[in-house]
Amino acid sequence: MDVRNNRRTTTGSSVVTANRLLDGRIVWLTDQGTWSGNIAHAAVWPNDHIESVIADTARHQQEQGVVGVYGVQLDDRAAGICPLTVRERIRAFGPTVHPQFAPGAPQEDIAHV
Repeated sequence: MDVRNNRRTTTGSSVVTANRLLDGRIVWLTDQGTWSGNIAHAAVWPNDHIESVIADTARHQQEQGVVGVYGVQLDDRAAGICPLTVRERIRAFGPTVHPQFAPGAPQEDIAHV
């Protein structure tokens, strides 16, 4: 089992995440095998299949320009794709304070940084 996120249930579903080597941004594996900065584009796999997806993806992570591939359990009660843990929600949807730093925020809002 993936050591970074070992809280998966046997009946739930998960997505695969990593960090892009070029800029360190959080990315999500899509159905097409590409990486997206938006969790809404992530492919969802049943937990009984996710370990093989992680292993296959991790073997080729450097060629794909990513590092730190692991699976994220989803909240099956949520509408849409939403990670189960708070840590992964913050990674997916941005900071809990200063929403101007969230992924997709207009860049002029952070020009002072």
